[in-house]
Amino acid sequence: MKAARFHRHGPPAVLHYEDAPDPSPRQGDALVRVRACALNHLDLFQRRGIDRVQIPMPHISGADVAGEVVDAGGSDLGDARRVLLQPGLSCGRCAACLSGQDNACPTYDVLGYGSDGGYAELVRVPVQNLVPIPDTIGFVEAAAFPLTFLTAWHMLLTRARLKAGEDVLVLGAGSGVGQAAIQIAMLHGARVIATAGGPEKLMRARRVGAAEVIDPYAQDLPAVVRELTEGRGVDIVIEHVGQATWDRSVKCLARGGRLVTCGATTGHDVRIDLRFLFSREYSVLGSYMGTKAELLQAARFFFSGHLHPVVDMTYPLSQAAKAHERLERGEQFGKIVLEC
Repeated sequence: MKAARFHRHGPPAVLHYEDAPDPSPRQGDALVRVRACALNHLDLFQRRGIDRVQIPMPHISGADVAGEVVDAGGSDLGDARRVLLQPGLSCGRCAACLSGQDNACPTYDVLGYGSDGGYAELVRVPVQNLVPIPDTIGFVEAAAFPLTFLTAWHMLLTRARLKAGEDVLVLGAGSGVGQAAIQIAMLHGARVIATAGGPEKLMRARRVGAAEVIDPYAQDLPAVVRELTEGRGVDIVIEHVGQATWDRSVKCLARGGRLVTCGATTGHDVRIDLRFLFSREYSVLGSYMGTKAELLQAARFFFSGHLHPVVDMTYPLSQAAKAHERLERGEQFGKIVLEC
């Protein structure tokens, strides 16, 4: 098969479109012919190298995959051949998995992290990770859905326990998680305030459902949030940027507000003033991926047309390096997708 993989860490140029061995079929696993694979920032971190993490080499990244099942590993899938993939890999046998908390599995992994992922013509996954998609859903849109919508769903509904009528601040509306969080919050009755850099991204944030938009590079974010909420602040902040936005994110919270974080794209070394944490009864919540049950819940709204993954650009698999360059420059609004 053809794959875009790297043999060493480095800049986008280390990604090579080349021949790679086909994954071999195994009992309980399925082989999927990849039709589309969306990029995530995790792909960039893997390629650059992650402190104290050993990435298997040569490596094929890619957690967000849609395609067609070519070998079901002995399982009867009926007519369910067009699929998207649940990006979380778990054992299915431990207490966490059996209680439906598969993202807490001790062996939990993300497709394309410790294993080969979707930057290839074929990928092998456990059969339980297959999610059938309707014929009305295209492969590119299906690949743009799983990881970011699962992450945003888990952040808002499971961790922050969003309620209708609340105000939600979404950092980075142009990111995959950002555009997903805007839609999920709006779907559940929240008013969304979103941040984005520049007029075009601000306009697109409104199009996907943000009631109010703020350019944090040109405006004082906490001051504008206070103005929009009559001095109160927001109930929930969806934070995934990290060090560059952390202080301002905390200042935007209302009394009793919840800050939920799922990433540290700009750095992990942050601080918080404990006096404000306890006196204003803030909650700081970590969030990691989500469960398969949550993905299936979110997918119902995707398949019915209530959630719409935003696709920024598509590239052929052979141009994976160019796709990485665009994501690294932060030019995208929504998901960048490789087509195979």
